[in-house]
Amino acid sequence: MAAISEKAVLGGSALVDEKLARHTVTAKSSKSELHLQGVQAEVYSLDPQADRRLTNKIDLKVIPIMGLLYLICFLDRTNIANARLAGLEKGLNMPPAGFNTALWIFYIPFVLFEVPSNWLMALKWIKPNIFLGAQMLILGVLAMCQGFTRSYEGLLVVRFLMGVVETGLPAGAGLLIASYYRKKELSLRFALFFAFGQSGSCFSGLLAYALMDFNGASGLAGWSWIFIVEGLVTIAFSAFVFVFTPHFPAQDRWLSKEDQTQLLARPQLDKGDEKSHMVKVGWPKIVLDYKIWLLTVLFFCADMSAGSLSSFNPTILSQLGWTERRAQVMTIPVWIIGIVGALTTTLLSGRLNTRWPFILPAIVVSILGWILHLKQVDPPAVRYLAQFAISLGTFVQMPMYIGILTANLRGRAHQSFGTAVLLGIGNCANFVSSNVFISAQSPHYPVGFGTGLAITVLSFPIMLLTMVIFIVHNKSIDRKIAALQPGEELDDQTDYKFVY
Repeated sequence: MAAISEKAVLGGSALVDEKLARHTVTAKSSKSELHLQGVQAEVYSLDPQADRRLTNKIDLKVIPIMGLLYLICFLDRTNIANARLAGLEKGLNMPPAGFNTALWIFYIPFVLFEVPSNWLMALKWIKPNIFLGAQMLILGVLAMCQGFTRSYEGLLVVRFLMGVVETGLPAGAGLLIASYYRKKELSLRFALFFAFGQSGSCFSGLLAYALMDFNGASGLAGWSWIFIVEGLVTIAFSAFVFVFTPHFPAQDRWLSKEDQTQLLARPQLDKGDEKSHMVKVGWPKIVLDYKIWLLTVLFFCADMSAGSLSSFNPTILSQLGWTERRAQVMTIPVWIIGIVGALTTTLLSGRLNTRWPFILPAIVVSILGWILHLKQVDPPAVRYLAQFAISLGTFVQMPMYIGILTANLRGRAHQSFGTAVLLGIGNCANFVSSNVFISAQSPHYPVGFGTGLAITVLSFPIMLLTMVIFIVHNKSIDRKIAALQPGEELDDQTDYKFVY
C-alpha cells in the first residue's frame, strides 16, 4: 500500500454531509484519491499552520468539556475517601469491612453496563450532549443523596445507582475524543483527559479540608456536607455538558464546511477507511480482538494503583503522623506529580511517535513506590515519597495505554467496544483495591501493599509481550506490502501497522 502524508486535505469540492471520507490507494503508486459523496477530489499538501489551527480548534472544543466531565466523575468517585476521614464510618455505624464494600459496590455496574452504554452512544441518532448530560445530572442528584442518607444500607444502594449512571461517562468521553484525533495525537489528549480527573481529586481534598468546618451546620455532619456540596457542583456542571459537548465529527456542525472536510479527511488518511455504522460489522472479530484484551489487562494493572490512591490516599497519609485535616491537604501534591508526569511524557511520546520507552520506566517507578510501602521504610517521609512514585508511574501509563488502543482500532463499532472494555473491565481493578486494604491490618496493610506490588510487577512482562506481538504483526504487514501486485491493495480494516 502506498504511503499517504497525514498532512493532506480535500481540494476543490468542500461538500460534507454525514458520510465519512474514503480513500483508495493503488499499490506501488504515490497517487491517491479521496471519495466524498461520490465526488472525487485530488489530495494536496495541507499547510502546517492551517493543520495546527484546526487541531487547536478541536482541542478547545473537545478536551475542556470532556476533561471537566471526567473531573466531576473523579470528584464524585473519590470524595468517599475524604468523607471517611470526616467521620463517615462512625456516622453510619458501618461494620469493619463496610467502607470496602461501599467502594467496590460502586464498580459492579462498570462491568455490566459499560459496553452496552458505549454501543448505545455510538448509534447515529443518539446525541452525545443529551446522553452524557442526562447521566451527569442524575449522578449529581445521587451524589447529594449520599449526604442525606442515614443508614449504611442506604449508602450502599445510592453507591450502586451512582455506578449505573457514571458507567457510561468516562467511556463515552473516551470514544468521542478518539473520533477526533490522529494516532500520534491521542496519548497527549488522553493525558489531558486524565489530568482533569486527577485535578478532581485535588479539588476534592481541598474542598473536604474546608467543609470539615461545617460539621454540625444545619444538623448535618461534616462528611454529609462533602457529599452534598460536591453533588451540587455536579448538577451545576451538567448544564455545561448539555450545551458544549460536541457530536461525532461527521454529524457535528460547529466547524465550517472547509474545516469539517479537513477534519474528516485527516483520520481517514491516518487510519484508513473507517466504518461509522454499528450494524453490519463483524462483532465476533471485534470482541475477540487480542489488542483490546492485552491493553485492558495493562490498564487493569495500572488502575490497581490509581484505585488505591483514590480510595486510600487520605487514610494512608493520616497514618504517617499528620492530623486528619492536614492529611486532606497533603493528598494534593501526590495528584499533581501524576498530572505533570503524564502531560510531559505524552507530549514527548507524541513528538517521537512512540510510547513504550516511557511506559516501561513508569512501571519500574511505580514498583519502587509499592516496595517502599510494603517494607515500611522509615522515616514516614519515605512512605510519603512512595505515594509520589506510585502516582507518577501510574498516570504516565494510563493515557499511554488508551492512546495505543484507540490508535490501533478501526471504525466506531471497534472503538466503542474497545474503549468500553478498557475503561470498564480495566476499572475492575477497583474491586481488588477496595478489598485488600483491610482495616484490621492498619497501618502496615501487608495484603494491600503486597497485592499492589504483585499486580504492578505483572504489567512489565505483559507490556514486553504486547511489544513482541505488535512487532511480529508489523513485519507481516511489510511482507504483504512487498508481495502486492500492480492494482492490488490491502484491506484498511485488517491490514495495517500497529503503533506502540
